[in-house]
Amino acid sequence: MKSVLVIGLGRFGRHICMDLTQLKHEVMAVDKNEDCVNAVLPFVTSGIIGDSTREEFLRSLGISNYDLCIVAIGDDFQSSLETTCLLKELGAKEVVSRASRDVHAKFLLRNGADHVVYPEKQLADWTAIRYSSDMISDYFELNEDYSLFELKIPDAWVGMSIGKLDIRKKYKINILGFKHGNEFNLETTPDMVFKSGETMLVVGRNQDIQKCFHL
Repeated sequence: MKSVLVIGLGRFGRHICMDLTQLKHEVMAVDKNEDCVNAVLPFVTSGIIGDSTREEFLRSLGISNYDLCIVAIGDDFQSSLETTCLLKELGAKEVVSRASRDVHAKFLLRNGADHVVYPEKQLADWTAIRYSSDMISDYFELNEDYSLFELKIPDAWVGMSIGKLDIRKKYKINILGFKHGNEFNLETTPDMVFKSGETMLVVGRNQDIQKCFHL
């Protein structure tokens, strides 16, 4: 369990608070808007109204006591940048800041952010890839070169075994498991047979996956 400070309680920040609480972390929620704070109080450890660009206010929160600080401010880049800088100056262990443009990401990383999340861009990238092929059911980028895909099983593969296809040798792609409805089977063996109606989880280089499945 981590102690997390979330600053900025718009829709993005509010969802972060809800998800962190479901994961059993302790969450301190901060926003200068009273209504925003009141909206998250039912599902956070505590909430406080305040201006995160004021050093005295942030200092009063005991920044160094938090395992993680998330700056989720999305509509005021100046405030986001100032908050990020102050958090690091006050001894924040790890700062994750939200960016809405490429240039914002660069400035945040140069001024105290350990990591930057770019929700609009990341969702756009996911949407473009997810819906670019009927084969793709889900997708997760591991880095610029490697990804994890949930893919429909090609008709030509149905009834064949993993060992017979041997795509690991041919394409350097690993099959991690299968999914049927909401049920996962992650214990794969060479003699397992591809079945119609299932999807498979594969991991590998993007270019290898694209070549293998004609994505």
